[in-house]
Parts: sequence; structure tokens; C-alpha cells
Amino acid sequence: MKEFDDLYQLAKELSGSQEITVYEANQLFGEIGKYRFLQFSNHAIQGAIDLKEPNRVVMEYPRAIMHLMENNVPSFEDVFMIGHGIGTIAGHYSDKRFVIAEINEKVVELSRTYFSYSEDNVVIGDGRLILENQASGGFDYIILDAFTKEGTPYHLTTLEFFELTKAKLNASGSIIMNLFGKVKNDKLINSIYSTLKEIYPYTKAFSLPAEDLADTRNMIIVGSNKTLSFQSREMAGFLEIELEEGHRMADKRKG
Repeated sequence: MKEFDDLYQLAKELSGSQEITVYEANQLFGEIGKYRFLQFSNHAIQGAIDLKEPNRVVMEYPRAIMHLMENNVPSFEDVFMIGHGIGTIAGHYSDKRFVIAEINEKVVELSRTYFSYSEDNVVIGDGRLILENQASGGFDYIILDAFTKEGTPYHLTTLEFFELTKAKLNASGSIIMNLFGKVKNDKLINSIYSTLKEIYPYTKAFSLPAEDLADTRNMIIVGSNKTLSFQSREMAGFLEIELEEGHRMADKRKG
């Protein structure tokens, strides 16, 4: 963890094969300060707060997602999220109605203990199954921010899953996905995007810059029932990109 100075471990939980740790550090992503963050066993940071300025949204991807939400449906009210992290986005919009699906109850416990998450809107369980039980056409946004040790769960990237999300969104709704991948020659990212395009008439992809095209970086992919707009200066460093065609992903058939 060379990007951190004076790293101090506050808590560690082992849930299945996933190791979940809370740290404090005096530096994060090159910024000096006092930070607390939640990290999974693949070293991916799932959320961070600035202890000197707790209301500041530290990480780029939630800032970019929040801009997309506010810019495209300024009056949005209802959001379904898969993946809780520390609750950055839902905590920021405490006046909105959120339903959050989180498969790991330890993540929720840590968010309450160390990151002051206080909303009573998290349901423990598989996000796809929980979404299936929601009313059709009820959401302005569905946000996918779910990661296991292996990456984004496969069953949250298929044609059938995207059909489900479209059924649960209203006429102007969008799905916003936080992913990790490469801009070029990334079969999985290309497949997710191509599958999404089969279901949604309007799609966009964004990426943080990296030194090399082969470097893995944070990406945001959006599918919408209406045209999408954004202000480049408000995207927290994310740039719009073009992705290559990939194969369409379908649910794995049992038996």
C-alpha cells in the first residue's frame, strides 16, 4: 500500500472469502489530510471520508455519479442501489428515497460504526433478488456499485438483469454502473457495454485517465430511457470514451 502514509488499522472483518478493513491515513490518493476508508481484500477502496471535512465527497466516482443524477433528472426522488460501501451517495441525499441492497451485513455494520451512516434503508441480500421484488416503473435511478473479490458479480451484468432494471425504472430512468476495467481490449467491459446497449436506447461510458491504455481504472457506464447529458467540468476527472463491441452476456443456465 505504497500510496498511503502512516496507515492505521481500525477494524478488520472476515466474511466468507472477503476481507473487509477500515483504515485511517494521513494521505490518500496524493492528498495530505486525515482520512478514513473502507477497503476490500482486493485492495479496492469502497469508500472514504475526510475526517477534517466529513461532508466532502472524497472519491471521484461518486461525485461523477451524483452529477449525472442531478443533471439528467434534477427532481429525482427514488433510487435503488446495489452495493452499500460506506453509504456516500445515499447519505448525501438523505432527503431522497433510497433502497439499498447489500449482500454483506458486515459492510453495513462498519459503515454505521466508523462512517456515521444512520439511514434505515439497507436490505441485506442479493441485489438482483431484492430488485425483483420492487414495484415496476418506480425508480428514477438504479446504481450498481457491487464488487466481490472477483469483481462485479456476473449475474448483475447480463441481458436478463438489464431487462429487469429497465422494467423497474420509470420512463426517464437510468442505470449507472461503477466498474473497473481497461479502455482497450477489455473483453468483459466491452461485453457489459454491448449487452447494456441491447436494452437501453441511450448509453454512455466514462473513464478516469491512466498512464497506459492497458491500465485498469475506474469506469462509469450508463444506460438510459432518454438522452443523456453531462457537464465535463463536473465529472470529477471522468472523460467520455468509446468502447469496442463485445459479446452479449446472458444468464448461465442451470443443468
